[in-house]
Amino acid sequence: MFDSLSDRLSGIFDGLKRRGALKESDVSEALREVRVALLEADVALPVVKDFVSRVKEKAVGQSVLKSVTPGQQVVKIVNDELVEMLGSEASAINTVGLPPVPILMVGLQGSGKTTSTAKIAKRLTEKDKKKVLMASLDVRRPAAQEQLKILGEQIGVKTLPIIPGQMPVDIARRAMEAAKLQGFDVVMLDTAGRLHVDQSLMAEVVAVRDATQPIETLLVADSLTGQDAVNVAKEFDAQVGITGVVLTRMDGDGRGGAALSMRAVTGKPIKLAGTGEKMEALEDFHPERVASRILGMGDVVSLVEKAAETIEKEDAEKMAKKMAKGEFDLEDLRTQLQQMSKLGGMKGVLGMLPGMGKLKGAMNAGVDDKVFKRQEAIISSMTVKERKQPKMINASRKKRIAAGSGTSVPEVNKLLKMHMQMAKMMKKMSAMGKKGRMPMMPGGMGGGMPGGLPPGFDKLFS
Repeated sequence: MFDSLSDRLSGIFDGLKRRGALKESDVSEALREVRVALLEADVALPVVKDFVSRVKEKAVGQSVLKSVTPGQQVVKIVNDELVEMLGSEASAINTVGLPPVPILMVGLQGSGKTTSTAKIAKRLTEKDKKKVLMASLDVRRPAAQEQLKILGEQIGVKTLPIIPGQMPVDIARRAMEAAKLQGFDVVMLDTAGRLHVDQSLMAEVVAVRDATQPIETLLVADSLTGQDAVNVAKEFDAQVGITGVVLTRMDGDGRGGAALSMRAVTGKPIKLAGTGEKMEALEDFHPERVASRILGMGDVVSLVEKAAETIEKEDAEKMAKKMAKGEFDLEDLRTQLQQMSKLGGMKGVLGMLPGMGKLKGAMNAGVDDKVFKRQEAIISSMTVKERKQPKMINASRKKRIAAGSGTSVPEVNKLLKMHMQMAKMMKKMSAMGKKGRMPMMPGGMGGGMPGGLPPGFDKLFS
């Protein structure tokens, strides 16, 4: 998400920063390009006009134009205004109240409402230690209630038993009563969606809202639908009254205008962002972090948080001890590949590292994150002894490993070469570390990774 917009804005601001001293006409010309970039990204016209006006008002002042780094100052103003447009501060889901607390999920059909309901339930259960009950009020879409039941079984969250023929308001009342009797903290109410906003849909949602008095009414909107998502948000807010937005498919290649317009148009915060199909692919929406990503500044905080959630502490400590001794076998490499996949793959990691946006773009043609799965398959096709002692893998073993993993001998060779380079790096780091200093890596980054990548990773994609 935001890739094309980020590239456009980076190009505009790179030009400003190279000029040194700026004239008012330089800023005006750059902001005209920013305006076009935002409109092409599907940001609502009134939002674009207001945004550009506010930036221009602050950017053409003497304090900026006469600054030592005027280009950087303009970028900072744009960043601050982007954060303001997106909502300034992160807004968490409210679960404070007399249990059971109802949360009403609304939106159009196909927006990812049922999946988002399950994702939020899983999040509240695991992170907030809440006892959650899910109930599907969708009596129109075939198998909608069964879908939520199956998702509940997958994530270990209870769902309300299905009674055929019961109407949505009655299901909602039964869910609240059952939750009260069984000591649940939160009730997730998944309402029916429609292909478009209509009065029967609104009347049904309003009736459920009035019967349950939800503490949160969350609109689930597909971020790839652009301006339609913004219009839907306005309608739901006007007729039902939403308290926040959950944007789905934020990992897609769309232009991102919905995310940038939603908060400004409705005045309601974007609370969560869906970043994939997996049940754990749901993130808090942090305006300042999203603004940083858009401007190519990376999002290291989110990367660190994600790593803390996905990487097991014991595995990390075990790996650290082995690396300190200069040890790194193919089993360790497989662990590294698995962790990279959990963090969103190479593209996901690069997108969160400051200044790596351009490298990410350059690598897009050659990087296929599915290659991690193929590499894992190759290592899994080896014996335990082969993983511990890669040097014993001769030509006949390579053929057997390639056949077993559904790959080719050249791919096996590529993996072995990459492992050999990484193992050499580990030994060098271990030796230098014992002398009290870290080695200088190629590219001049002491103790770091050249371009953010370990030696050999470039060979993985060549």
